[in-house]
Amino acid sequence: MKPKLTWVSSTLAATAIAMLLPALAARVLQVDFSGETIGAEPKALVPVVGVWRMENADGKKVLSVDGRQWKEGQSSAGIADKARALYGERYAEFLDRVQAYAYFPYAVAKEVQDFRNGEITVRFEGISGRIDQGAGILFNLKPNGDYLTVRANCLENNLVLWKFEKGKRSSVKWVRNTPTPSRQWHDLKVRINGNKVEGYLDGRLYLEHTLPEPVSGRVGLWSKADSYMHFDQYIVTQGD
Repeated sequence: MKPKLTWVSSTLAATAIAMLLPALAARVLQVDFSGETIGAEPKALVPVVGVWRMENADGKKVLSVDGRQWKEGQSSAGIADKARALYGERYAEFLDRVQAYAYFPYAVAKEVQDFRNGEITVRFEGISGRIDQGAGILFNLKPNGDYLTVRANCLENNLVLWKFEKGKRSSVKWVRNTPTPSRQWHDLKVRINGNKVEGYLDGRLYLEHTLPEPVSGRVGLWSKADSYMHFDQYIVTQGD
């Protein structure tokens, strides 16, 4: 059975979203993991770096990134074919940059090719990790492999906007004292309006930043090093 990838474009959905994004006409992609196969890679997202697979958590199917098997430089299986599916003739350029970022596991949403405005939300739970327990929303992913991510960390209790550019990582904005206990589910949200970025954790706005240029690119999920995390309820709400 294939995973459910539902674009919602009804009056009811539009009205609800308009309350949050009054200036945007929204399209909603909600990833339903109920049709996925336990132990297999997700069909709804393309794992690029790290070990991503479906697991059972309290009787429910969730997506995990398993850093217990992490090794620096470990791309996901079949990475060349996955890169080609995402970026066609530019896949070689994308692969070169993937290797530079192989310390940071991430997976890309298949159905979203160019996210510019709207919201991305996900629920996550930190299971284990001695170096990190990081859960992030990846966005602005370019064909050359550059991207941005807003991530929470259950060990550090902070929220950070990171930039990955030309093989190097740099912090854009730090927010400390954001309580994120392990072994508890949390809600992470990124809201984008042109070049303006907002980051929310458990319903509270913590992070605000204005980028030098508008967001445009693919989106996905992100983690780091030995993080073992669960993800659920991944939703992309796109505006015009």
